[in-house]
Amino acid sequence: MKDIAIRENHLYQKAYRNGERANQKHVSVYVLRDWGAKKQMLMNPEKKYINRVGLSVSKKIGGAVQRNRVKRIIRAGLSDARAYGELRTGNLIVIAARVGAHEVNSKVIGEELISAFQKLKMYKNVNKTEAENE
Repeated sequence: MKDIAIRENHLYQKAYRNGERANQKHVSVYVLRDWGAKKQMLMNPEKKYINRVGLSVSKKIGGAVQRNRVKRIIRAGLSDARAYGELRTGNLIVIAARVGAHEVNSKVIGEELISAFQKLKMYKNVNKTEAENE
């Protein structure tokens, strides 16, 4: 399912202030229960709760080209994290890139996102074969 983007600045600020945080070397993940999830669910054709995801990449990372590259890498890493297990729904998820994120590939970011989601207890159930390999 395609992500719904967080577009409002106040939702980013709420996630930063009140959300649970998991810091990794290249990304920080903030998760906050979305109180507007019911409205989003009713607008969704499948009538399911969904997560809203926001990416934050500061100018400390570099110029526009590097920032956009980091966003692409994070999106690819997020798809790897979703393949690992099903995420709980009805949340605001903000993924903030940290300095040095432009130097790694999507595999590393994906592993860090998996670790962060595990710390935040975001997985409903984890694929047993992948969990045994680690």
